[in-house]
Amino acid sequence: MSKQKGFSLIELLIVVAIILIIAAIAIPNMLRARIAANESAAVGNLRTLNTAAVTYATAYPTVGYATTLLRMAGNCSGILPTSNNACLIDNGLAQATVSPGKSGYIFIYVGTTGTYTTNADPDIPGKSGNKHFFTNEEGVVRVNMNAAATVTDPAI
Repeated sequence: MSKQKGFSLIELLIVVAIILIIAAIAIPNMLRARIAANESAAVGNLRTLNTAAVTYATAYPTVGYATTLLRMAGNCSGILPTSNNACLIDNGLAQATVSPGKSGYIFIYVGTTGTYTTNADPDIPGKSGNKHFFTNEEGVVRVNMNAAATVTDPAI
């Protein structure tokens, strides 16, 4: 009588089926966790931009708020900050105005002498994030589930 060595085809198929069931349960949870992380990062980046905008307006009172994100960033290696190169935010955030953005969000900043607005919208709605965020010189972050958030949307 010979001893069987290895697994039968049925045993292997059962193991593969179990692995597929576990993956089917885990993958949607992982995607939801990634979306939640991207949304949290977007809110954190908006708070960073609020701080940077106020700091910029305080440091350069004759200029007011920066007109672009790039003016709040810049080359900070051994160069003194200026109103065109303020070194207040990292260049990754300053360049997150086009796809793929930063952490799945695209940031739209508009600044003038006395006011600024910033929107954070998912690069791919439903995949990189579900919520749209807004903030301005008031420093309140607002959220909209369906479209670009505005000053009239509820605060988070």
